[in-house]
Amino acid sequence: MASLPAVADYVVIGTGSAGAVVASRLSEQSGSTVVVLEAGGPDKNKFIHIPAAFSKLFQTDSDWNYRTAPQPELGNRKIFYPRGKTLGGSSSMNAMMWVRGFAADYDQWAAAAGEQWSFANVAQYFTRIEALYDAQTDDEGHDGPLTISKQRSPRHWTRDFLTAALGAGYFVERANTPAPEGFTETRVTQRNGARCSTADAYLRPASKRKNLSVITGANVERIGFDGTRARSVSYRHNGQARQIQAAKEIIVCAGAINTPQILMLSGIGDPAELKAAGIPVVAAAPEVGKNLTDHLVSLIGFSVDSDTLFDAEKPLELLNYLTRRRGMLTSNVGEAYGFVRSRPELDHPDLEIIFGPAPFFDEGIGPDPTGHAIALGPILLQPKSRGTVTLDSGDPSGKVIVDPRYLSDPDGSDRATIMAGLRIAHNIVTTAPLGARLGAFAQPKQEKATIEETLVDALTNYSHTLYHPTSTCRMGSDSSSVVTPDLKVRGVEGLRVADASVMPSIIRGHTHAPSVVIGEKAADLIKRG
Repeated sequence: MASLPAVADYVVIGTGSAGAVVASRLSEQSGSTVVVLEAGGPDKNKFIHIPAAFSKLFQTDSDWNYRTAPQPELGNRKIFYPRGKTLGGSSSMNAMMWVRGFAADYDQWAAAAGEQWSFANVAQYFTRIEALYDAQTDDEGHDGPLTISKQRSPRHWTRDFLTAALGAGYFVERANTPAPEGFTETRVTQRNGARCSTADAYLRPASKRKNLSVITGANVERIGFDGTRARSVSYRHNGQARQIQAAKEIIVCAGAINTPQILMLSGIGDPAELKAAGIPVVAAAPEVGKNLTDHLVSLIGFSVDSDTLFDAEKPLELLNYLTRRRGMLTSNVGEAYGFVRSRPELDHPDLEIIFGPAPFFDEGIGPDPTGHAIALGPILLQPKSRGTVTLDSGDPSGKVIVDPRYLSDPDGSDRATIMAGLRIAHNIVTTAPLGARLGAFAQPKQEKATIEETLVDALTNYSHTLYHPTSTCRMGSDSSSVVTPDLKVRGVEGLRVADASVMPSIIRGHTHAPSVVIGEKAADLIKRG
């Protein structure tokens, strides 16, 4: 990569699901210089590239390693909140699930931010990203940026789960239809059995360009302004204070937690909160850090006799992976999922049931599992509860306070919906061919007097984030939105945001795919602008 210039046309902050895309696409313009600042290090940790090993990255140097504020509706627990801190961002630490979401979700974006965000208009980006991938025939694409593929070595438990879903009265269908109505085997961002992150797909191929510079270990402290025009980014690198000037634009792609932090540290946010932190106000934007929306998952688990990822680290599996890129280590853990309704009168499903042939319990950071087990449970797809990301102080080296406020909606509909999902998950897992082969509950640890009490225990004491925070810098056509439909930050010039924080509402599904779309579209908007 080229040496760092003092001035670049574009400065991109963050290399995650959107940031790596923005940097790569902007550097396609040979006459433009692009500098990318990534707080984490290079993506050299071996566990980044081995699909089944993603949870081994939790609480390491590759993880921002947040804990939420205590959650009153979840036993007052502080929920573990991992976010990727390396090249590729959370795309280097996620479960690689490629789930587009519903066409209706993007049309909901269009209602808030204009027709250019409708499914009819963003579908072209899915085509661009996925290239030769065909969801109908399950062919892998190799000519597009990302490689979307089938599971290479799914467990037989995954097949049996899909059969049980059929037996329980649900559909089994191909992945990524515009209006999903049933269950499917997960399609994953993998290439030849290894993770394909946005660092792999976008940033690394672009690194040969002389007009692109990528700086790792660059902890952004604030954006500098000339009046209301964004002009520079101040950051620390190897303990030294540094600054890069932006001749054209600065694009913040640091994710739904770190992007609002950077904006607030730079004087864009709620004036009262900024003044309390000793930060001069550049632009009043009270919604920065508000509207935090996240997918809550509540997993239940059962002990089984064999063929789960409990064996993934055995020598034979390691050999199978290293020599053939096959076997358990190619698993993304969440090998199947499906969309269901908590109530039949709903227009669209409001729950996802996810399944893993693995003892993935205790937020993925608990004690090592002691035996074979499977896990499944509901994901609350469009919660009414909203949380916040707020500054603890004006110190750029400090962490923000993340408070998702799970299940806090006044009418209790979020709790009712996810409890309905737990009942659906339990009904499926106890249907043939699974039901007769299950052992005791593995999560919760102790079965209560009734199934209903056990499911309440699962929700209160074991549910956690599915790692999909969004909407903390939402875009919209209204004046109170943080960014415009063109992703420009209101009240200032030369500054955009492109990541999951701009989503007007959360996608029913998983946020990686729509975040890559946001990156692609942001680059197009910038090139046109």
